[in-house]
Amino acid sequence: MDFDIKDIKLSEIGKKRIEWADADMPVLQKVRERFETEKPFDGMKMSACLHVTAETANLVRTLKSGGADIVLCASNPLSTQDDVAASLVADYDVSVFAIKGEDRNTFFNHLKSAIEHGPNITMDDGADLISVIHKDYPELCEKIVGSMEETTTGVIRLRAMAKDGALKIPVVAVNDAKTKNMFDNRYGTGQSTLDGIIRATDMLVAGKTVVVAGYGWCGRGFAMRASGMGAHVIITEIDPIKALEAAMDGFRVMPMEQAAPLGDLFCTLTGDIHVIDIHHMRLMKDGAMVCNSGHFDVEINIKALSDEAKRIENDVRQFVDSYILETDGVEKRVYVLGNGRLINLVAAEGHPASVMDMSFATQALASEWVIENKNSLKPEVYEINEEIENMVARHKLDSMEIKIDELTDEQKKYLESWEEGT
Repeated sequence: MDFDIKDIKLSEIGKKRIEWADADMPVLQKVRERFETEKPFDGMKMSACLHVTAETANLVRTLKSGGADIVLCASNPLSTQDDVAASLVADYDVSVFAIKGEDRNTFFNHLKSAIEHGPNITMDDGADLISVIHKDYPELCEKIVGSMEETTTGVIRLRAMAKDGALKIPVVAVNDAKTKNMFDNRYGTGQSTLDGIIRATDMLVAGKTVVVAGYGWCGRGFAMRASGMGAHVIITEIDPIKALEAAMDGFRVMPMEQAAPLGDLFCTLTGDIHVIDIHHMRLMKDGAMVCNSGHFDVEINIKALSDEAKRIENDVRQFVDSYILETDGVEKRVYVLGNGRLINLVAAEGHPASVMDMSFATQALASEWVIENKNSLKPEVYEINEEIENMVARHKLDSMEIKIDELTDEQKKYLESWEEGT
């Protein structure tokens, strides 16, 4: 079995972490139990480019229990938990290509290793795997029956490919599932982003002015959590509907240029490039901190900041670099957290297992749906089947010992009719 990880000796710690997460993932456990019996992926090769965390390990275990021959590589150079990678290799016989802090060349070599597995199904977190296959291995598209995409940035890229006619395989937008984005993006990103910031900086959030770039599900979640800890939250947006929603949720809304001099902490959650640019950072106060919780490290223009900085002091604290700017002979510091990469995975552990339980159960069931419908799928982006959504939600409610009402026959008839009114 081929693999490339930091240290196989870390496996004992990693296994404990995987088992701890698994205890809080009852829906995925239920899916795994059925997969062990039915083997929906028997004879299928899978390649997954995902954050290598304890929660991901339990997804991989589930897919393997369903018969999949699976290879895993990292979807971000800083998001790998090295002990989890070691345990997947040593304890679960999974080929893993991921090392926390890997350089760009290693990252793409790992991606290449996953592609050369010759997958029938792929899984992506950011669409790197699919993008490289389309560009450098187009011949593989013919044997790939479908792909799953689990993050907003990736879905945006794939919809752009579909619009241009460049997409050659069917893709399921797992990210757009209600059981994913409404919970994982809002509650998972909200909590884990704040967790990463606090671990990296040890800052007191209460009383700080926190500028949140983007008010999608991730931005909503982070804004809600920061506000709950006593921060004064400012939202920046380009979407008038989301900006209006933020205002009605009680947040101040303004352009980034207006927010730049006010913020103590800035966090981007947009999926777009240079949301915080050099002209914004010139306006920031001394000691301002900037970080990102969007998928790629392009949301903050760190290159322009590096070019303009009088000097850079790396690792003033773990995951914190200081950029010293000078204006009219006066120096000020702008702190960049986590190299501008996903702060919740760089400095913390990513989303809690309980919320990833729904996302990864949805991911696993979507993969099964692709196999079941492979003969009718076209090269386009598909939404998650409503039956899968409801199944995951009901299993999650059951695990939380929450009961809900059901429609009576009378109520069903009323909702299906048009004759009755006032």
